[in-house]
Amino acid sequence: MEKGNQIQIPRVKLGSQGLEVSKLAYGSAGLSGYYSGPVSYEEGCLMIKEVFKRGITFLDTAEIYGGDHHNEIMVGKALKNLPREKVQLATKFGISERDGQLMVNGNPEYVRKSCEASLKRLDVDYIDLYYQHRIDVSVPIEETMEELKKLVEEGKIKYIGLSEASFDTIRRAHAVHPITAIQMEYSLLTREIESEIIPLCRELAIGIVAYSPLGHGFFGGKATEENVPSESILNSIPRFNGENLERNKLHYARVADLAARHACAPSQLALAWLLHQGDDIIPLFGTTKVKNLENNIRSLTVKLTEEDLKAISEAVPADEVAGEREVPNLYKHSWKFATTPPKNKNPSAT
Repeated sequence: MEKGNQIQIPRVKLGSQGLEVSKLAYGSAGLSGYYSGPVSYEEGCLMIKEVFKRGITFLDTAEIYGGDHHNEIMVGKALKNLPREKVQLATKFGISERDGQLMVNGNPEYVRKSCEASLKRLDVDYIDLYYQHRIDVSVPIEETMEELKKLVEEGKIKYIGLSEASFDTIRRAHAVHPITAIQMEYSLLTREIESEIIPLCRELAIGIVAYSPLGHGFFGGKATEENVPSESILNSIPRFNGENLERNKLHYARVADLAARHACAPSQLALAWLLHQGDDIIPLFGTTKVKNLENNIRSLTVKLTEEDLKAISEAVPADEVAGEREVPNLYKHSWKFATTPPKNKNPSAT
């Protein structure tokens, strides 16, 4: 696992179409101010360079991250100093801003326009993994997928992904063209996908990219942070507010106690738990600090038994987490999980 003083990050297959990625993925949204103020292009490029240097080659961005597409432009600048063929670059389309409202858009013409704009901002010839960021329920998923299929055939994208898609949407999309990866929120705090989505993905040989693997930084210390920056999205997430946060701090305390027994940080134990859920699950974390990057990578060295995994799961009972996981009504017309797994598999509802 370690070579010299550096931990070697394993390579794994994502999906069944041939994409190989690092077992950990880096999400760059935080560099554009998701949790605090954005960093400069220079600082962001240095962070991405450090991520790659340490063996994380799977990089994630989106057209909506940062004002004026700040994040994709930054990632594009960083790629100039990296060997393109050794980077697995993922970006997303499907969320646009109109009059201050985030809108979901899956129209074929928008898909193509977004892809071509992302290619230009990133200054690359192709995108390795192109996700639909949120599902537009007003457009049949088959129509969106047909356009994505054309982009694959044209070589503009290599693989197709969906983010926050429902059971039926995934199955219907996969019937048009193989889906390589589904990006979903998954952590000790958020486990709704375990009942239906994970089994479906394994049935269809689709990889799972788990975003917010630390619960939006909850297990990285946000659970006990007293002064969250005013611009942080955490101020709008119900789990981080008032009585909900006070109740959820009990989960953090139990995980912290277990982490101490394993001689690691709570964040490392939470990531290690996720890493042990299967080689088809890739934790996607973001940070602006090298120290946090190092800590997260070290989670690969935490070994857990089946008994350990059971104890960690029981420390955070899924049905006892207080508050919704997303900002209420953030995306107009978007499908999202409620606090319990969806039961209605009617395609018209997805």
